[in-house]
Amino acid sequence: MLSIQDLEFIVALARNTSLAATARELGVSPPAVSQRLAALEEKLTLRLVERTGKAGVLLTSDGELLADRAINILDDMTNLTDEMRDRQKKIVGRIRILAPVGFGRHHIAPAIADFRRANPDVSIELTLTNELGHLPDNSWDMIIRVAPLLDSSLIAVQLAPNSRMLCASPDWLKANGPINKPEDLTKHCCISIREDGNDESLWSFTGGIENATLNVRVPSWLSTNDGEVAKAWAMAGLGIVQRSEWDVADELKSGVMVQLLPEWQLPEAPVVALLSSRSHRARRIQSLLDHLKSSFKTIPWR
Repeated sequence: MLSIQDLEFIVALARNTSLAATARELGVSPPAVSQRLAALEEKLTLRLVERTGKAGVLLTSDGELLADRAINILDDMTNLTDEMRDRQKKIVGRIRILAPVGFGRHHIAPAIADFRRANPDVSIELTLTNELGHLPDNSWDMIIRVAPLLDSSLIAVQLAPNSRMLCASPDWLKANGPINKPEDLTKHCCISIREDGNDESLWSFTGGIENATLNVRVPSWLSTNDGEVAKAWAMAGLGIVQRSEWDVADELKSGVMVQLLPEWQLPEAPVVALLSSRSHRARRIQSLLDHLKSSFKTIPWR
């Protein structure tokens, strides 16, 4: 019979790409992980992983099924524990949160710190990454995104509005002259940001006399996967960048950067919390969600 420890082990294995990484997460040696895996495979008489190059591992279809079911069972047990503790009116349990790097550092991490101070029985795991489009939904209780909304089986709760805008430095504007329409961008250096597998050099605008949508393929002479680097390049006068309102509000207010083509709108990128139907029901998740909503009741960048 499978034990809770077996389920926790296969979930840890699914979260990592190697036995060494799994060992680090569990705080044991790699040989101990190998022995535990062999014992679990023997117990089930199934092969759960395939070895890949550089000592990596990949779950087999049986391993994936076991990991998916294990995540659900462990979540059910956590929720049941929460329900029992709810009778004592306490917020307890673990919350796993995924958020983009820049926004997570500036806004989500401080909000979580306040929440943790008010709820000392909660443990929180915050992971910051800019690759939010390629992660399994069921590995997290809450995913924070600052991006156009996509079709998803997850429940989306908007935390704050956020526009995107075209920006450059005053020095760049002085040296290159005004941009009068989106098509003018094809003649200038644009700074692209690689994230979520999007087409980084295809910029979309809505506006003009007919409020039409216009897609422009811009020359990406500078490209990065880090938004702060892209903004720094733009502030240094190296080109034009698309940035979220939350990230450039202070620079626009101080005049360090200027907005280009304000009469044309880029796709909105609201701040949203994504939750599964399972995690959405947990009291600790609802409590954190309410706290985040309250944190953004007054929009910091407006």
